[in-house]
Amino acid sequence: YYFPCQRWLAVEEDDGQIVRELVPVDEAFVKKDTENDGQSLATLGLEQKAKSTTYTVKVKTGDKKNAGTDANVFITLYGSKDDTGTVSLKASKINKNKFERGKVDEFTVESVDIGDLKKIKIGHDNKGNSTGWFLEWVEIDAPSLGRCLKFPCGRWLDKSEDDGAIERIIFPAELQTTEYIPFVPYEITVYTSDIFGAGTDADVFIVLYGSDGICTQQKSLCLNKREQRMYFERNSVNQFIVELEDVGDIIEKIRIGHSGGGLNSGWHLDRVAIRRLLPNGK
Repeated sequence: YYFPCQRWLAVEEDDGQIVRELVPVDEAFVKKDTENDGQSLATLGLEQKAKSTTYTVKVKTGDKKNAGTDANVFITLYGSKDDTGTVSLKASKINKNKFERGKVDEFTVESVDIGDLKKIKIGHDNKGNSTGWFLEWVEIDAPSLGRCLKFPCGRWLDKSEDDGAIERIIFPAELQTTEYIPFVPYEITVYTSDIFGAGTDADVFIVLYGSDGICTQQKSLCLNKREQRMYFERNSVNQFIVELEDVGDIIEKIRIGHSGGGLNSGWHLDRVAIRRLLPNGK
């Protein structure tokens, strides 16, 4: 069995996860890899993305005295087929100090298909100076499934408050579930020109346009400022696999640009290549 990864396991890199689930691939991919490094890995990234589900997890800490926690928080998502295992919520996309009073934190959780999300378990390890935590709610959005679920809590996870539990199993509120058209994975390869000063440290974004005026949301290709500094260098090829609204089989045009921020914002773009998996897996 071959389990390629090609991803960071680091709090400050990629989506911040330090544990990953990998799916096995055909031996042919690995063999191709040595002969034609770039293309088979490119194909693999999209194939693997199609087999996994990315969840955006938002966590709201209550607005009460001592509601925030310094402990290590973890979550497990339980579906109709499987569960994600214990996932540490290490890297909030919004706040450097996570789980502070009255704040919402956002995390990325990626796993193989667990089926319909039925419940979650969330808790902490009770370590640190201020460990007690008042959890208001958890919201879990799965763009590839077209579903966003709200898990209300409104209770303490504190050994000296409420019932003394520091982990809880929570079920979704049926009336607060939002359904929409599922997103699909696109592989976007960006080629920066080989001329002096071609690279940029700005926040690069893209919009895809299909026929009949359908378009995606504006999506930043980098997850953080560190990636902005690493990518889009002179004469570089950078590849991103992003979930966006399905614009159909024909992409009529794209809009690509950047924020204009950073020390070296000017960018000389050579070309962009876009590939998507069709519904039959091609």
